[in-house]
Amino acid sequence: MKRVIIHTDGACKGNPGPGAYGAVLVSGAHRKEISAGYLLTTNNRMELRAAIAALELLSEPCEVELHSDSKYLVQAIKEKWLDGWKRRAWMTSEKKPVKNQDLWQELIAAMAAHKIDWRWVKGHAGHTENERCDQLANHAVAAKKLLEDVGFEAARGQADK
Repeated sequence: MKRVIIHTDGACKGNPGPGAYGAVLVSGAHRKEISAGYLLTTNNRMELRAAIAALELLSEPCEVELHSDSKYLVQAIKEKWLDGWKRRAWMTSEKKPVKNQDLWQELIAAMAAHKIDWRWVKGHAGHTENERCDQLANHAVAAKKLLEDVGFEAARGQADK
């Protein structure tokens, strides 16, 4: 299996507010940087989107070392929260709907072909690749062409009913 190291970060200006993600993928001598910005979203959604977007770029099953400064993301997988949510039909242990279910399901699909070692890194602590992801995200959120986070808007619409 090809080995890929991925670093990801999400950012939000307000929470909710305009947001974006950045990711850096490295495999051997190859390096790719990606980012995208959204009109209205949350920081947690951008952390999830960063991982999804990076994993979806992989064209074959890979051995992945994925670094994120999001405890929400890393703990949900490493501590098997995700398994519990699925087992309880996307309800938390407190019997409330899991937030960001749409993106968790996208992440499950994006992870399926790969062997992934999830690693938490402290954000804004001078880690070169994490800082680069933060720069990519901040540049994307400052761009004029921001996407609509349809899943966020749909969940918001349900909460208003």
